[in-house]
Amino acid sequence: MKNQTSKALQIIHILRSATKNMTPPAGLSIVKQFGRDPYLVLISCLLSLRAKDSASLPASIKLFEYAKTPQEMVKLPIATIEKIIFTTGFYRNKAKTLLSVSHELLTRFNGIVPHTREELMSLRGVGPKTAALVMADGFEIPAICVDIHVHRISNRLGLIHTKTPQETEIALQKILPKEHWREWNSLMVMYGQNICVPVSPFCSKCPLFDLCQRVGVRRSR
Repeated sequence: MKNQTSKALQIIHILRSATKNMTPPAGLSIVKQFGRDPYLVLISCLLSLRAKDSASLPASIKLFEYAKTPQEMVKLPIATIEKIIFTTGFYRNKAKTLLSVSHELLTRFNGIVPHTREELMSLRGVGPKTAALVMADGFEIPAICVDIHVHRISNRLGLIHTKTPQETEIALQKILPKEHWREWNSLMVMYGQNICVPVSPFCSKCPLFDLCQRVGVRRSR
């Protein structure tokens, strides 16, 4: 376990430099543009589900021109929301979820986004990944958001050996010091979108090459 922690810290150190000029994940982009607002982080995360940041981020920014609070969101006609978020895919279901979550926040939490995992996951459409991201980016609470990049790359590196996101979260919590939980997601997302892509990753120009076991990599560039 100690060796894996040492390896993880080395990876973090290398990736901080390697990702310096890469576009940050959508959640951090929202924080940078609008400030640390848990509601905006939550909405942008819900829009990013099953969508690329290149589609969800512009849609989030456009939506926030119309509504930045639960009170403003519930006043928007669902057709208006659908039109704004159309490019994110599954826009009808997402529009319903945004309105449902906003209504719940108003009726159950006085319009304030809760900061605990349990309360966040009690909201319709909010799963472990979304809850963790809201905690991390919205409240700066230590949490590991396990998306496809975190799950894939953490296993590809040989740092952990897990089959599900839930197993990945538990395994990483044992390896990573708590102060690095929030950062792990953003590093993995940026690296996964640019270098350690799902199919045929760019191993020839990867600074983690000597640290990586390349688990499951059949073809690389």
